Amino acid sequence: MTSVLDRPAPAARPPARRGRGAVRLPGPWTYAALIAVLAGSAFPVYWSLVVSSQTPDKVDSVPPVLVPGGNLFANISRVFDQSDFALAMMNSLIVAGTITVSVVFFSTLAGFAFAKLKFRGRSALMLLVVATQAVPTELGVIPLYMMMSDFGWAGEIHAVIVPGLVTAFGVFFMRQYFERAVPDELLEAGRMDGCSSLRLYWNVVLPAARPAAAVLGLFTFMQAWNDFFWPLVVLTPENPTVQTALSTLASGYTTDYTLVLTAATIGTVPVLAVFLLFGRQIVGGIMQGALKG
Repeated sequence: MTSVLDRPAPAARPPARRGRGAVRLPGPWTYAALIAVLAGSAFPVYWSLVVSSQTPDKVDSVPPVLVPGGNLFANISRVFDQSDFALAMMNSLIVAGTITVSVVFFSTLAGFAFAKLKFRGRSALMLLVVATQAVPTELGVIPLYMMMSDFGWAGEIHAVIVPGLVTAFGVFFMRQYFERAVPDELLEAGRMDGCSSLRLYWNVVLPAARPAAAVLGLFTFMQAWNDFFWPLVVLTPENPTVQTALSTLASGYTTDYTLVLTAATIGTVPVLAVFLLFGRQIVGGIMQGALKG
């Protein structure tokens, strides 16, 4: 009778080969690179917070101060006392919010038409829309300003809102999304149930466009919020946006960097709030686009 010790040892199994579909876990260098990118992206915001919480005499100190101080609320009070920053924040919120809602609505509507509706000249019109992106913005500043003056809108926020109500990028972005996200069979089933094109858009297409619309909305809000050149041209210092108000604060004979960076920190809050409120839809839209790509 053979014992357990007399039994031959089992043959070693060959190492499993990784197939093409095997998932490779990220290594330590990947995490190090991600941490470095995160630190480099977050440091300007942190440095703005540090400077905005200090007194003006500590901005140029050597070595520089790297921890927040206790003067933040006093500097915030100075920003609103020495400039029309409350009006600038309100104007920027109205401009960016209106432009974002309009761009998302018209881009989804036009993107649906170009992607799923058959009509004569569709390809030529789409090509014309894309071609407008090749025209430099500066080329249209003078005729656009003349139009705003003729309408009596110079110096008013209408002149900033109306030119940005729809964008070629938004139309092209949503058109590309609808090409893959909305199957033709789903639209045909809706038409068989008696749905018109507008009802299909509202009940079928628009719910399916939420991830991409969230991404487009964030990009549009950031672009409208950070727009500086056109508001500087068409608005007056008495009716500013956030970016033009920051320019006014920094345009004195001597620049108070604690005041400027405090205003910049305040101006960053709405963008961060939008991302926190719609972050799940935004990340979902980006990941969905990556998987479909």
